[in-house]
Formats: sequence, structure tokens, C-alpha cells
Amino acid sequence: MREAALPPLRTMRYSNNKEVAALVQTLIKSGWQYMNGKKHGKLIAPNGRRLAVPGTPSDWRAPINFRRDARRLSSEAAQ
Repeated sequence: MREAALPPLRTMRYSNNKEVAALVQTLIKSGWQYMNGKKHGKLIAPNGRRLAVPGTPSDWRAPINFRRDARRLSSEAAQ
């Protein structure tokens, strides 16, 4: 009897925007935590501060703003 093949592992989709999703994955690898929310996901920095993850950003500046906010939270942790 043949064993059923397991489906390939899926990576979680954090955002429809590729840049935001890649940044979230990078932050998770560096110690941040991700939580699903009702409308937006949340990233929790190592210092406990929270950052909302835009699931479907409509503004072209969303990745830039998200990167800026994450950098500000991580710099607060260093101080």
C-alpha cells in the first residue's frame, strides 16, 4: 500500500505586498513575533511594542512607511 504524499509546506502570507511580507519574515527571523488579528496582523517587537501589518496596502508608500515604523520600534529597543 502506498503512503499518501504530504502537501508541500506553505509559508504564511503576511501581506499582499511583497515588500511588506518579506520585511515581516525578516523581522520574525530576528526575534519579533507575529499574531493574527481581526483585520490586521500584528508584529510584536522584542521590547513588547506592537506594529500593525498592512494586509492589503493601497498606497504605494506603504512599504516605505512600514519599514520606517519597524526601524523606529527596533531603535527604541536598543536605547
